[in-house]
Amino acid sequence: MRTQSQLSTIKPSFHLKAFVNWRLLLLLVLCIFMLSPVFTVIHQALLAPSDLNQHLNEFVLPRVLANTIFLVIFVTLLSTILGIAAAWCVSMYEFPGRKFFSWALLLPLAIPGYVMAFVLLGLFDFSGPVQTVLRNVFGNSDWFPNIRSGGGAVLALSLCLYPYVYLIVRGAFAQQGQRALEVAQSLGYSQRRAIFSLAIPLARPWIIAGMLLVMMETLADFGTVAIFNFDTFTTAIYHTWFGMGSLPSALRLAAWLMLFVIVILLIESRGHKQRYTSIGDALSNPRQKLSKSKSFISSLFCGFLFSLAFVIPMLQLLLWFFEHSELALSSRYIEFFFNTLMLASLGAILIAFFSVAIIALQQSLKIKNNNRKTAFFIQFLTRLMTIGYAIPGTVLAIGLFVPLAWFSKLLINNFGFSSLLFTGGIFALLAGYSIRFFAVSYRPIDSQMQRLSTHFEEVSESLGVVGIKKWQQVILPLLKPGLLTALALVFVDIMKEMPLTLMTRPFGWDTLAVQIFELTSEGEWAMAAVPAVAIVVAGLVPVYLLNKQRDKHIQN
Repeated sequence: MRTQSQLSTIKPSFHLKAFVNWRLLLLLVLCIFMLSPVFTVIHQALLAPSDLNQHLNEFVLPRVLANTIFLVIFVTLLSTILGIAAAWCVSMYEFPGRKFFSWALLLPLAIPGYVMAFVLLGLFDFSGPVQTVLRNVFGNSDWFPNIRSGGGAVLALSLCLYPYVYLIVRGAFAQQGQRALEVAQSLGYSQRRAIFSLAIPLARPWIIAGMLLVMMETLADFGTVAIFNFDTFTTAIYHTWFGMGSLPSALRLAAWLMLFVIVILLIESRGHKQRYTSIGDALSNPRQKLSKSKSFISSLFCGFLFSLAFVIPMLQLLLWFFEHSELALSSRYIEFFFNTLMLASLGAILIAFFSVAIIALQQSLKIKNNNRKTAFFIQFLTRLMTIGYAIPGTVLAIGLFVPLAWFSKLLINNFGFSSLLFTGGIFALLAGYSIRFFAVSYRPIDSQMQRLSTHFEEVSESLGVVGIKKWQQVILPLLKPGLLTALALVFVDIMKEMPLTLMTRPFGWDTLAVQIFELTSEGEWAMAAVPAVAIVVAGLVPVYLLNKQRDKHIQN
């Protein structure tokens, strides 16, 4: 039997510190914060009563549901067709201008959908130059399609979003090379049959990935459909909240939109399980040389697409810009530019810091808990945190408002803080940006982190450089390429973001994107070109980075 002194020295087998890992708990709390708008929308939509529910169910919901489905289907279809056709020409054939078009066809990514929308309206509306010329030549332009329609919105979004499909599918076609077609033709397939029976099915995972990106961007769009006066869920949420003053009804509409997003995310998660093997590569398989007639057709197609999606809109924007260039130097626009620059800079720095902190937390957890279950749970939490990019800005705005309003009310009741400190200030904007663009910042930094050898950490630890000093002196300098890419991408995305900024900005605090919305609402296309040019020029930065990154894997 043990004596009393022996019993007193026995330590309990249960340790709270061993049971609760504070790093894992912190990661879980951050994940809950990132998903809080989704939880809020779903919870409030199910519980919050509204006097407008009957009106929404009878008049609003059927219309916006039909319009949203129409927009998603036809934008995805047209973007996919344009993206696949352009990617096939550039990857598989040799024709005049191919090297130029291989990167130039990405440039429409720099033009936000709402900028493309008001440019197309200015060009093709009844009073625009195109219909004016047609009336002068043919006497009338009644036969010309009405650009102020769902078809106009489909065209504007497709011209901006087809590069997503083009960028992803181009790599798949380049990896297949001519060897795929040679195998099919050796089996007696015609070239056309080989393309549709072998080449496109082999690229199916990449095609689906591009289509899903287009779908999410279409669901999240607010500015384009607002300019065309084509009501979808995003515009209905905005008008219900700010026009009718009914937050519960807006939450219900946001819940419907979230349902679409969840379906797309489920499809995407199933797509990650597919694995395809390349049967060729771009380096060992030269492109097919075309006849003169086919080369002309390929150059004509790529040139027409590039002109319609980038050259013509940019020329029209610059023409309007120089007509109103004095506005760019006015105090108002200098203030708008400063507000945009400050928001984009603060947001980019904050989100990049947040991304590095999450990656550091993950690395620490993997070292402390080297087992498969913990690694899988960490990966699962991280994936959940990155779905904010799939949440439309209108849903984020309304999903953030409810918890921030509750927290602000708690502060004013207990501490006397201003009730607008969180709901109507920069804090709400930066919180929304952090959730929306975390994935944009996290992926390039994490990708750079995966390339680093573990020897760097081992050497630094052997020299006594550990903890924060190890990150400051060793890891962060090595992460510089990914960090700079993340800062540039987030900076430009915040500059272009319209609905989240419009719905959560401080009163009277406008940005370039908000100014475009207000000017286009009044039909001032030419004046809206002044802030639009600044946004488009900034948008060329991520296009350059994307093309540079792609060039590492594809030799043009």
